[in-house]
Amino acid sequence: MLYRYIFSFLFLVRAVLSYSKYETYGPGILSFYSCNLAIQATATFCDAEDYGCTCHNPAAIASVAGCVNYGKAPDGSEKDYFHYCNEYYEANITEAIYMEAYQNYTKYAVKTTDIENFNMTEIIDVPVILDPTLISNYRKAYVNFLGNYNNSLYYGSGILGYWALVFLLSGISHWAKFLCPNLMKKCTGPITNFWRKNVTLAALGKKDKTNNVRIWKVINILVPSRVETIIIIGFCAVTIFGNSHAINYFEGDPIFTSRSEALMRYSADRSGITATIMVPLVILLAGRNNFLQWITGINFATFITYHKWVARVMFTLVVIHAACYTVNYSNEGYLTSEYHEKFMIFGALATVAGGIIWVQSVLYLRRNWYEIFLLGHIILAVLFIVGAWYHVIDMGYLEFLYASIAVWSFDRAVRIGRLIHFGCPKASVTLLANETLKVTVRRPKFWSATPGGHAFLHFMRPSCFWQSHPFTFTVSPDSNENIVMYCKVKGGVTHGLYQYLTTHPGKTAQIRVSLEGPYGEPTPARVYDSAVFIAGGSGIPGIYSEVLDLATKAAQDTSKALKLHWVIKDYHSIFWFYDEILALKNSKIDCTIHVTRPTLCADSEQEETFGDVLPEQSSSDENDEKKSGSIDFSETKEVNAGVVSDIKKGLSHVTFLEGRPSIENLVKAEVEESNGSVAFVTCGHPLMVDEVRYCCAHALYDSKGKRIDFFEQLQIWA
Repeated sequence: MLYRYIFSFLFLVRAVLSYSKYETYGPGILSFYSCNLAIQATATFCDAEDYGCTCHNPAAIASVAGCVNYGKAPDGSEKDYFHYCNEYYEANITEAIYMEAYQNYTKYAVKTTDIENFNMTEIIDVPVILDPTLISNYRKAYVNFLGNYNNSLYYGSGILGYWALVFLLSGISHWAKFLCPNLMKKCTGPITNFWRKNVTLAALGKKDKTNNVRIWKVINILVPSRVETIIIIGFCAVTIFGNSHAINYFEGDPIFTSRSEALMRYSADRSGITATIMVPLVILLAGRNNFLQWITGINFATFITYHKWVARVMFTLVVIHAACYTVNYSNEGYLTSEYHEKFMIFGALATVAGGIIWVQSVLYLRRNWYEIFLLGHIILAVLFIVGAWYHVIDMGYLEFLYASIAVWSFDRAVRIGRLIHFGCPKASVTLLANETLKVTVRRPKFWSATPGGHAFLHFMRPSCFWQSHPFTFTVSPDSNENIVMYCKVKGGVTHGLYQYLTTHPGKTAQIRVSLEGPYGEPTPARVYDSAVFIAGGSGIPGIYSEVLDLATKAAQDTSKALKLHWVIKDYHSIFWFYDEILALKNSKIDCTIHVTRPTLCADSEQEETFGDVLPEQSSSDENDEKKSGSIDFSETKEVNAGVVSDIKKGLSHVTFLEGRPSIENLVKAEVEESNGSVAFVTCGHPLMVDEVRYCCAHALYDSKGKRIDFFEQLQIWA
């Protein structure tokens, strides 16, 4: 698995360091450009069509040498000048030729006022001495103008550096839990707990983080957590600083005639370059095979949050870039002619595509028409990259787009490779209780079922084979070679399968599937003295796989406590996960099932299904003893209470509690019972997950020196 992270890291390094590929404007080249214009404003040495005059004409070269070294002796910076001439105008200027030209300047240069009948439009053949004020003004103007290109690259790299710092600190915090567990257990002082309660564990508001928030009763949004918000605000602050600092204007600027024109141009260049530098980061943050997930321990949903906000800021910079140039072109009177240029047409294409992406990425569209959103998102992103490519192709910034395409291509290649590795085996797909799809499939030999991980499932049917959806999985209790996923029936693909399975005997069919994964890593729960896993409804598979893995690895560790709480709506919700719960019977896991609506009766069809899933009655010639845990269902269709009784008998190792659990009391009780540090791991309905987070944060007030941590398996980005 590590290979994909290594390659992805190399692509990011390429993106971060790619600015070094571009020409930066050092003191020598700045002096040359400023002197070149100062000379053109003073005298004429060649025909107007000879753009390389100051690289070929001896008198012009001598004038440049005198201007570049005005007020100082030659110091080597002038090498930028003849390197430029040699590269672009095949001038073959050497250091010796340059020094000879400088000597000619010191001997023969004259002021234009000393030239008889001087006319600036007529060609002369002697070096000229430039006005010191003119030299100074052009130097300052080019330091502002070309220096802004340098600063744009530096500040853009600084913005990437901000994220590198965020990920470095996140990685240290994440790996410290594994590498220094005893040290982390001691971090329970008032300052640490205050920080964790109010920053790292807290939702932005009171509770809502995975649960969407409605604004103005119309717009639904997913709100970042408090620490995510702080990081995003910090990013915005760094971006604002990087796009506003060191942008200067002085009166008498010979390049720009007004302050507004100069600042508009500088802002346009700065925002365009920093936006381009952000493109590889935007794509990297959205990738499934993002090595940063492994380094930092940050889950995919959080990276998608960062992806969205970095993309929004990047597009804002694109809009600023476009608006500033549009205003300047309009003021100068050639807006229409510029918009007929190829680079402007493609720049407009990229801007429009980015704007549509922003609009079509709203939560309502993602949640209700995800596949349409995803297809449109990819097409628009391609249009954005193509537009940006042809917009900057002659400006020297393609390296950032190379990096962007490389990151995207690598991610896609790995995803395709994962699908090929898994193949397209037939899976047994069963509709359970008319609400859940159970998918059982044999995994390849080297396919690791990561505890707590997830995979993207493709149903290889003509109507939906291109679609994939993420599901947690667990190893089948019947065979370690099989993995099982449970998919809640909603709309789209799952609803189509629901209709398909209702027409098959036993509501079961063999369907070819493919899996892209596994993704994700186990939480650090294994290093805590107590690990409490809280699942809600269909959030149980990933929780179950991780707690079972811990129980297997810590079977001889009597000091470690493992708790599993499963919150379900009614008793008939148990049956689709019955075999897995039964498999916990001889484990060290203390399992509790909370039934929130115990009086809700199953219909006759569902009661029949209980009889298919729970252990059947067995007999022998000598007596009619039942196997351990087996149940007689001869009367289940008549009395619902009998079904409940049979469930409790079959799962005698499980504690059943009826009624909605108080998460606050549950967390307090588990902390109180723990002999030391305690980790809470949860997955389920967003409201429940947010409640567990809130209660864990508030439990820090009275932790009595115990380390309390919260980990969520629930990942929501749509």
